[in-house]
Amino acid sequence: MGLEKAFIPERLVVGVLSSDENAEAAALDAMVECYGPLCFRSERAPFLWTTYYCPEMGEHIFRSYWSFERLIDPSSLAAMKHATNAIEQKLADQGLRKVNLDPGMLGTARFCLATTKDRSHRIPLAGGIYAELTLVFEHGEFRALPWTYPDWASEPVRRMLAELRTGLLADLRRQHLL
Repeated sequence: MGLEKAFIPERLVVGVLSSDENAEAAALDAMVECYGPLCFRSERAPFLWTTYYCPEMGEHIFRSYWSFERLIDPSSLAAMKHATNAIEQKLADQGLRKVNLDPGMLGTARFCLATTKDRSHRIPLAGGIYAELTLVFEHGEFRALPWTYPDWASEPVRRMLAELRTGLLADLRRQHLL
């Protein structure tokens, strides 16, 4: 029989899609209020991977990534998705989102996203939220899986997450958790 033990804390990473800089700034303020200061913020870049979000958010959508300094219990991923959904709705204009926040947990061996969409490779967590194993860390790098969204599977994003993982490992060692 295995013995239960506390999960090793992980780093919150949020993929951000935005068509309104003011809404994005307000979303960031709300996230910092909930989860503490950032340890990383990427540049904003045009989101060209799909037009899926255009009917709701418009034609000019930007992608960025935020990562938070404070390490978090990975079992709180569903609660984080509920919090980001509430922020999105608060900032919506006539029911249309101006910002889309995709929270994920960066661990030492994987990156998981939270989603409301059920698929065969997603695990139910709580309250209608699922976890998707999005990337796995093998042989010194993050590797995409057959279902990984193309933007998360891209080499620059996988490299960014590998760099954030290096910082995560240092923080875990400093806190004597590894």
